[in-house]
Amino acid sequence: MKQVHILLTIMLFSSVTLPVFAQQNNFIKDYLERLVNSHKYLILVAETMPENKYNFKASSESLSFAENLMHIGYAVDWHSQSLLGGRESRDWKTDTIFKVANKSKEEMISIIDKTFDETITLIKEFDTTQLDDELDYFGLNRTKRQIFLLLADHITHHRGQMLVYMRLNGLVPPRYVLFQ
Repeated sequence: MKQVHILLTIMLFSSVTLPVFAQQNNFIKDYLERLVNSHKYLILVAETMPENKYNFKASSESLSFAENLMHIGYAVDWHSQSLLGGRESRDWKTDTIFKVANKSKEEMISIIDKTFDETITLIKEFDTTQLDDELDYFGLNRTKRQIFLLLADHITHHRGQMLVYMRLNGLVPPRYVLFQ
């Protein structure tokens, strides 16, 4: 009788936990598809803008096209490597990797490419049991699942600004790609 009770307990536990783990793994799978597409599209946008337009700003208060690009890179790095991966955060004030400074278009695209590749690797290895872990996000409690979503929104926000900059310079942005 004791063995039947243990077997029933295992079966009940499995019937509850396996679907939850499957959903979490599906979340990561879906997120990775979106992030990979977002990566490709951002690189295409960055390659399409002529280098002599990288300093263009829509207004004096705005980030330039290049600053938006590198800001996306910094945000991808911070959200993934620091918030999700636990690495110490880079200091925006002293960081040189994601500052435009005297970087060429090619150098900036290479940094963005590498940053997304590192992030994709981290997410592929992400422990889905941590998705509900909470962190302080600018004074708000947010789960790691929410950090994934905030990162996607942030990329889209700044990439959208870059697309407007292209239009303001008489360029046609690359065709929109779904799931990014």
